[in-house]
Amino acid sequence: MTARTPRYSGVIPPVVTPLTADGEIDRPSLERVVEHLLDGGVSGLFALGSSGETAYLTPGRQDEVIEVVTAACAGRVPVLVGAIETTTDRAIERARAAEALGADAVVVTAPFYTRTHHTEIDRHFRDVAAALDVPLLAYDVPVCVHSKLDPELLLPLAADGVLAGVKDSSGDDASFRRLAIGARELPEFSVLTGHELVVDAMMLAGADGSVPGLGNVDPHGYVRLHEAAVRGDWSAAAAEQDRLVALFDIVRAARPGTASATAAGLGAFKTALMLRGIIATHVMSPPMRPLDAAETATIAACLDRAGLARV
Repeated sequence: MTARTPRYSGVIPPVVTPLTADGEIDRPSLERVVEHLLDGGVSGLFALGSSGETAYLTPGRQDEVIEVVTAACAGRVPVLVGAIETTTDRAIERARAAEALGADAVVVTAPFYTRTHHTEIDRHFRDVAAALDVPLLAYDVPVCVHSKLDPELLLPLAADGVLAGVKDSSGDDASFRRLAIGARELPEFSVLTGHELVVDAMMLAGADGSVPGLGNVDPHGYVRLHEAAVRGDWSAAAAEQDRLVALFDIVRAARPGTASATAAGLGAFKTALMLRGIIATHVMSPPMRPLDAAETATIAACLDRAGLARV
């Protein structure tokens, strides 16, 4: 078996995008988020992912996010940037913009909205990669794009040098295990889990790292989890994961029937960061709503139980 030296590993949180009261990018808050994550010991930043509300942001606001994150990071860790678009030409346009603004790598989903065949998804990734001078990672998120990126698709693309890695947010643990097994002979290919509640299990299965949305709230905890897994201390990893599972209850704070799962999750992350004094507001992109006072109090209680300081 070839020794693995994945290009990307560790904890790479999908950075939230703080907004001002009038919906513009809150640059000072975003800079504080970056410093908060770097202080937590993360090994990379993923801007304009699902947790960054990328689907809600105009191209101009997306560009502003990239500018702020890359400048605040200042080369301390790699900055991966999402180019989440419906079709190949649109993804290439956003990916080239990200590259020009300093992205170290670009993350792309399968095409969506259009009905797409797996041969077209293969061609999509090949065409995007050919248009770039930075590495390309695939983002497997079938709940949003309605196409599953199976190992049979991803591993040949990795072997051909098209893909540098994958963020797996599919929730399909059997598929992830098959992907990790196949990646054993692809030493630089990065297998990253976005399943923040089972990072310890995914590390045991062969993950090189994680891309946890909850890592915005508690990057230190996810880094401790990762480091315990790397040294083989699975008891410590499980204990840290259990604490983070309890913290994840913040996503249940939104009153049932009043918010989508996306709004409940992202709203909880933003509210927790506001309570921790890292961002100024928990404003959400429309049509999502911010959490109310009662919901915010529920999140504050979760932070207290998790031992996380708040202002």
